[in-house]
Amino acid sequence: MQLVLHTGAHYTEEERLLKSLLANKAMLAKRGTCVPGPSTYRGLFRDTLNAMYKSSVSAGARDVLLDAVLDDSEADRAILSDANFFRTPATAMIEGMLYPAAPVRMMRMVQLFPDDELQIFMAIRNPATLLPILYDVSGDNSDAHFWGTKDPLDIRWSDTLGLLRDSAPEIAVTVWCNEDAPLIWGNILREMTGVPANQPIAGEFDLLETIMSKEGMKRFLSYLEAHPEISGAQQQRVISAFLDKFALEDALEEELDMPDWTDELVEEMTDNYDQDVLRIQQIPGIRFLQP
Repeated sequence: MQLVLHTGAHYTEEERLLKSLLANKAMLAKRGTCVPGPSTYRGLFRDTLNAMYKSSVSAGARDVLLDAVLDDSEADRAILSDANFFRTPATAMIEGMLYPAAPVRMMRMVQLFPDDELQIFMAIRNPATLLPILYDVSGDNSDAHFWGTKDPLDIRWSDTLGLLRDSAPEIAVTVWCNEDAPLIWGNILREMTGVPANQPIAGEFDLLETIMSKEGMKRFLSYLEAHPEISGAQQQRVISAFLDKFALEDALEEELDMPDWTDELVEEMTDNYDQDVLRIQQIPGIRFLQP
């Protein structure tokens, strides 16, 4: 069995990716891919992973979980989406580490599914815009608990992803920047589902609609209809061109509300994020999707 885990991160595309996948549920079922509703597995996986902190996995746990996921359907691939696979937003940042529970949680997934193929798909987001949100929702945002010995310039996604790969090298990891998602949404969907590039897929412009004016979307879709030969990198260049003219400025702007943060600090954090993306691309076993 191939299990594709969409693990967030929190405050990226929220549930939009799952909605786009569910819009293709019937088509994917014909191709042997199951996209179950989240209520069938989220609580069950959470309880199972939490229980494994106290006791080893039971012999029948895999079959129980797969029965819940598949619900009598025939499939060789299942896509499960839950931003809480790595724990909740309240514990997403502890002592300056993003998702410190991720390595152990995924080790436990390997123990649950030792003979199955596991894949992780996840978006990352600029810490300059993410950390203020995580600070607000943290279970303990005292300096000692939230930041530890680090400061905002020290926070790296590559630290988490490097530990994740070291702890669970059996799991292939695919990553993209949330900031790029509107440009590569269709590619993300196809990579997760195994659908070929020339296969129509519903919802591939769902995210683009949130940052482009209605007039721009209308013209963009008309342009694609008139130029059916455009695909891949060419299509992304077309999207960029239409965004240059029809982007909704309010949708692209993000409010930052963090005490004592200056514009200079945010700019330096963003530069660090860009460098960290390059670092992530060098981690063995990680595939990075980009425009």
